[in-house]
Amino acid sequence: MPDRVIDFFSFTGFAHFYWGNLVMILVGCVLIYLAIRRRYEPLLLIPIGFGIILANLPLTGLMATGGEGEPAGLLSYLYLGVKFAIFPPLIFLGIGALTDFSPLLANPKTFFLGAAAQIGIFATLFGALALGFTLKESGSIGIIGGADGPTAIYTSALLAPHLIGPVAIAAYSYMALVPVIQPPIMRLLTTKKERAIMMKELRPVSQLELILFPIIITVLVILFLPKAAPLIGMMMFGNLLRESGVVERLARTAGNELINIVTLFLCLSVGATMNAQFVLSLMVIEIFILGIFAFALGTAGGVLIGKLMCKLTKGQINPLIGAAGVSAVPMAARVVQAEGQREDRRNFLLHHAMGPNVAGVVASATVAGLLIAYLT
Repeated sequence: MPDRVIDFFSFTGFAHFYWGNLVMILVGCVLIYLAIRRRYEPLLLIPIGFGIILANLPLTGLMATGGEGEPAGLLSYLYLGVKFAIFPPLIFLGIGALTDFSPLLANPKTFFLGAAAQIGIFATLFGALALGFTLKESGSIGIIGGADGPTAIYTSALLAPHLIGPVAIAAYSYMALVPVIQPPIMRLLTTKKERAIMMKELRPVSQLELILFPIIITVLVILFLPKAAPLIGMMMFGNLLRESGVVERLARTAGNELINIVTLFLCLSVGATMNAQFVLSLMVIEIFILGIFAFALGTAGGVLIGKLMCKLTKGQINPLIGAAGVSAVPMAARVVQAEGQREDRRNFLLHHAMGPNVAGVVASATVAGLLIAYLT
C-alpha cells in the first residue's frame, strides 16, 4: 500500500514542484491583484498573471511542443500567433480602429514629442550591449522603452524569440505602472509654473484630413522602412476603417471583438512562457532593470523636448504633454491630465496630450521596423 501511495504521488505535480514555481505563482497572483484591486491594465495583467500560474504548475503539458504521434499543448498552439508575429499586427489593426488622430493633426508639432520619447529605446539598446547581450537581444530589450506591448512582442519575435516572455511582461507591467513611474519624473524636470500652463483649444480637423492621414503615413513610412509594414500598415488600415465612415461594422469589429480575442490569446500564451526555470535568472532580472530604465528615460526625453518647445513657442506648449510621448495609450495622457490639474483645476491637458500619445505609437512601431531592418 505505501508503495502505491508513493507511485501515485510521483505522478502528481507535487512531486515536481519546487520553490521557483511557488515564487512565479506568487508573481502571477500579484499581477492579478494589481489588475483587480488597483485597476492597472486589467485586460492585460489578468490573462498574463493567470498564464504565469499555469506555466508553473508541473506536468500540465500546456506548452508542450509535441512530437511524433504526440499532440502539442493547448497554449503552445496559441503561442504560434506570437511566435510567427501574427497577433501583434492584428492588435495594431484594432488600435488603429480605436485611435483618433485629430489631436495630432490639429497640432502636428506634438509629433516631435512622440519621437523624442523613443530615446529610451536607443539608450537601453546600448546599455544592454554593455551588459553582454547580443545585438539582436539588445534591440529586443530596448524596444521596451516604447511602452508598447504588441510592438515589443513583435520585435522580440523577430529578433530574440527566447526573450519574448520577459520582454512582454516588462513592457506590459511598466505600461500598467505609468501612474506610479511617470509623475515623479515629470515633477522633477518641470517647474510649477510650467506645469500650470494652459494650452489653446485645438482647431477642428476635417474628415478629408483624417482620411488622407493613414494613407500618407502608410506610404511614406513603409517606403522608408518596409519592415515596419505589418505594424504601421495594420494600424493605418484600422484607422482608415474608422475614419471612412462607411464601414462601421468592420471598424467596430476590429476595435472590439477582434482586438479583445487576440489580446486574450496573446497575453495568456505570453504569460505561459514564464516558467521558473527560465525566469529566475540574472539575465531576466537585468531585462527588467533595463526595461524600467528605458521607460523612465523615454518619459524624461519627452518632457525635456516639451520644455524646449515651451521656450521656442514662448509658453504655448505645456512640457508635461511630452511625457505622453511614450505610447501607453491612453494611460500616459491621463497621467498628464492629472498632473496638470494638480497645479490648476481648470487646466485640461488630456486632448493636447493625446497628440504625442498617438504619435508615440506610430514612432515606436517605426523604430521597431528600423531595428528589425538593421539587426536581422
